[in-house]
Amino acid sequence: MDIRIFLYLIIILSAIFHEYAHGWMAYRLGDSTAKDAGRLTLNPIVHLDLVGTVILPLFLLFTWGGFLGWAKPVPYNPNNLRDQRYGSLKVALAGPGVNLLIALVLGLILRFLIGSASVSINLALMQFLTYLGLIVYINIFLALFNLIPLPPLDGSKILADLLPNKWLHLMRFGFGGIFLALFVAFTLLTPLARLIFGLITGQSFNL
Repeated sequence: MDIRIFLYLIIILSAIFHEYAHGWMAYRLGDSTAKDAGRLTLNPIVHLDLVGTVILPLFLLFTWGGFLGWAKPVPYNPNNLRDQRYGSLKVALAGPGVNLLIALVLGLILRFLIGSASVSINLALMQFLTYLGLIVYINIFLALFNLIPLPPLDGSKILADLLPNKWLHLMRFGFGGIFLALFVAFTLLTPLARLIFGLITGQSFNL
């Protein structure tokens, strides 16, 4: 499989798990908006955005080699949450949280497989380990990226609950905050994601 297609599939599937987790947490806290809208599912079709999930990311992958895209945000109504103090915080954390959980579980599996593998690793196993490492790294990066406290990312919603006064200042960025977030991602998050990858798997990340 072309590595770019694999990257595309994993990023999109990881983003879908991320959105599902938001809806699941909201549902657990008393809001059925996502369920009523048919979005409380891991079916990729209902989460796809034609531009953000298909056209733009594929175009960038096959021309620039980079990736930018998104799945449709899962709707929820914060007024329906039983926990009115920290409910929105929990919903916002659920998305990055599930990406970190995926990275941790698969990263520990990767660590075990590499530790137990013989010195002579065949090509098929090497490719499998490489793909598994990519899934781990992508989910670490997605979690960190979404925790950046700039709108419209989850980090801004977390900050809104923890430090509402600071959040009001950040809201002035509007949707333009995503461009600043991308700058932060490509300058600061890459080494941090590599560090966390190494801590989980015991290996350095090389793509």
